Amino acid sequence: MDQAEKLRKMLKSQASEKRETNAKVAKVITVTSGKGGVGKSSLSVNLAIQLSRMGKRVIVFDADIGLANIEIMLGVRPIYNLADLMYRGKNIKDIITYGPENVGFISGGSGIHELSNLTKDQIYSLVHKLIELDQLADVIIVDTGAGISDMVLEFVAASEEILLVATPEPTSITDAYALLKTLNRKIRDRADNTTVKLVANQVNNESEAVELYKKFGIVVDKFLDIGIEELGSVPYDRDMQKAIMKQAPISISIPNAKSAKAIGEIARKLENIQEEPENPIGMVRVFSRLIRLSLKKENK
Repeated sequence: MDQAEKLRKMLKSQASEKRETNAKVAKVITVTSGKGGVGKSSLSVNLAIQLSRMGKRVIVFDADIGLANIEIMLGVRPIYNLADLMYRGKNIKDIITYGPENVGFISGGSGIHELSNLTKDQIYSLVHKLIELDQLADVIIVDTGAGISDMVLEFVAASEEILLVATPEPTSITDAYALLKTLNRKIRDRADNTTVKLVANQVNNESEAVELYKKFGIVVDKFLDIGIEELGSVPYDRDMQKAIMKQAPISISIPNAKSAKAIGEIARKLENIQEEPENPIGMVRVFSRLIRLSLKKENK
């Protein structure tokens, strides 16, 4: 029995234990894009703020290694990150930094790259700490890096619910489809379904958003096994550019801007489907899948 299979059995046992104790499971939403510059991180931050205003306890997990976009937008300076949780004895509460509207923030730091190097005891400890994270949040928004790097794809493949951000630009559409095509190969053998929700960002009008959905729908239905749904659109807004220059989320700095209102509408759609699924996966199972994917990659 290889290490990945041993991990699967260990985590299955812990999941059963968790269900028996009725432990809470957070809703995990992974936000990704086929290329940079499409507003992915801005959408993640503003969705978190809008959901927090609706009474949700929200934590943003920054999985974009090497960049600090989220912490700059939230105006926070985290002292600790995931690696401190894994190796330096810190607990979940130590690595969460709270920003505006009480939105929590966790930096993945170098910890994500090191998941495949964990010992069995370290994996066991990490999973138990992540159980607490599921109890501290109602919604966890994972902001991935852009593109189709191995780390981005592994994180997206480990997720249950995915928000794919694309703009009407041809390169954005092409790169987003490339991400879906590669993701399709990675999750083909999974027993459960992966939901991909498309957000059309920086559109000039509603007809442009409809055209974007149409283009995706045709090629995805024809060539891929992934289901894709329309979640909503965010208009191109000069106020958004002003907010970005000020390093302040538009939902706070210019709350009545048309892009802020559109993101609020998307948040309401997500809030309306927050009902517990039959087998919610939570952050524990996202990381469990991520570790297994990393171990399989190492064993090849």
